Amino acid sequence: MVQHLLGRKGAARIALIPQEVLQALGDGLVPTVNLNEFLALDLPRLARAVAGHIGLDAHAERLTDTLAMLVAFKPMKRHEHVARALYDLTAARADRDTVAHALACHPSDVARAWATQWVMFSGLDLPGQLASVRRFAADPHFGVREFAWMALRNDVAADPARALALLQPWVRETDENLRRFASELTRPRGVWCAPIEAFKAEPWRALPLIEPLRADPSRYVQNSVANWLNDASKSQPQWVDEVCARWLRESPAAPTRYIVRRACRTLSKT
Repeated sequence: MVQHLLGRKGAARIALIPQEVLQALGDGLVPTVNLNEFLALDLPRLARAVAGHIGLDAHAERLTDTLAMLVAFKPMKRHEHVARALYDLTAARADRDTVAHALACHPSDVARAWATQWVMFSGLDLPGQLASVRRFAADPHFGVREFAWMALRNDVAADPARALALLQPWVRETDENLRRFASELTRPRGVWCAPIEAFKAEPWRALPLIEPLRADPSRYVQNSVANWLNDASKSQPQWVDEVCARWLRESPAAPTRYIVRRACRTLSKT
């Protein structure tokens, strides 16, 4: 029984994580609660556990070979390789959708994060990917939400104009996680990912997407919009300065002031 672990506070250092928690994480029984737990995961153990939970062969050669080479990759890339191995194991199965659903609903946030990457492997066009990733963009766990936007990043960078058109309804969603997803997915520079060169060079192209968020009531969304503009300020400082000044004139509410203050943190150093 692991119910008593679900409400825990995460340890301040990896060395302080209780062994009981590490075991439950590795067995895929509980979600991580902070970055330290995520980094401390026994990834091969978790991958085998999750494979068994969703009806795959935990000792299949495809998975075993992948787990053996994980140390050769950077931490975030390891997750993509695990997700790909699990995805490949379903290739010849008639119940692939059932397996995918089991992964998407898994109690481990890391397993659900792997499910977001199945969207990336699916070959769907961008509208199809957005429809498939929506559940993960709204996931209650912060880590799954990060993997959700990263899974679509390359496709957005490849066709930013289409992405902007498809994402505009997202910034008017009642769920703050979905609004934040649209902003975070399109950041000019982003985190743990390649930049979107079109938005670095011409960030004004994305104004129809971020303009509706300029006074968003959610601090989660506010931080993303501020980071979006801060990214843009590193290549187009004058444009960001003008947008922030206009927003303050037209919408001088507390949320906008907060966004502008954070958005200008790089500009204020120059």
